[in-house]
Amino acid sequence: MKMKLNEKDIRKKIKKGERHDGRDLEEYRDIEIEADYIKKTADGSALVRIGDTQVVAGISTEVESPYPDRPESGTIVTNAELAPMADREYESGPPQEDGVELARVVDRGIRESEAIDLEDLCIEPGEKVYTLFIDLHILNNDGNLIDASSLAAMAALKSVTLPAYDEEEETLDRDKDWKDIELSTEPVTATARMINGELVFDTTGEEEQAMDARLTVSIDQNGQVVAMQKGEEEPYSTLDIVEAMEKVKEKTSEFRELLDEAVE
Repeated sequence: MKMKLNEKDIRKKIKKGERHDGRDLEEYRDIEIEADYIKKTADGSALVRIGDTQVVAGISTEVESPYPDRPESGTIVTNAELAPMADREYESGPPQEDGVELARVVDRGIRESEAIDLEDLCIEPGEKVYTLFIDLHILNNDGNLIDASSLAAMAALKSVTLPAYDEEEETLDRDKDWKDIELSTEPVTATARMINGELVFDTTGEEEQAMDARLTVSIDQNGQVVAMQKGEEEPYSTLDIVEAMEKVKEKTSEFRELLDEAVE
C-alpha cells in the first residue's frame, strides 16, 4: 500500500533534493501521447499520460457568426472538465475555479502565440466562421495537469481536420473533410514549481499540496517565449526565473520531439 506523505515530509525531502518516487527534482515521469484518440466524434483529439495523470483533449467545430469587430476571424474556446472520477476533490456541477484556471492557462499559450490564423477559419466574412472548441477532460489527476493538458491540446490541434460546410444545407457535413489546420507556430508548455526554495518539475498530486509558487511558460519552435503565467502567492527571484527558463527550454524541446513522433 502506497504511503501518503504529508506536506512537511515532502518539503523536507525536496530541500534535500529528494522525491518520494526517486526522481530528480527536474525529472518528468514517463510521458505518452496518443494522437487521434477519438476517431469518430472529434475533429481532432489526443490522450496524454504523464505518470498516473491522464488527460484527453477533444476538438469539435461549429459554424457561428463572427464578432462584429473581427468579421473575418473564427474563434477558439477552451474548456476543462474536472470530473469527480478524476479526483476526490472535484465536484459535479458548474465549472470549478481550478478548471477555469486550467483552461485559461492552456488557452493563453495557444492564443498568445497566434498558433492558429483565425482568418483561416472564415467561411463567409461577416456571416459565418468556424469556432474551435478545445475540451479538456481530466481522466485522472496525479499532478501537473497544466503540462499534460497543454500537450494534449497541441497534439489534438496538430491532428485537426475541419469538416466541410454545406452551403445548400447551411450546416457542417461531418462525413466530408474540408482542410487541415495549418499551425503558424507550435507553442509547447512546461511548468516550474517552487517547493521550499527549490525548483521542481512534474509535481505529483501530493507534491502540489506543498507548492509555494508556480511558473508556466509556453515556448515556440524558435525558442521564443510566447506566454507566461505565475501562480500561487510566493514570489520568484530573478535568479529563480532565469534558472526556470533555462530548464523549461530544455523540457519543451523534449516535448516537441514527442509531439512530432505522435503526430506524423
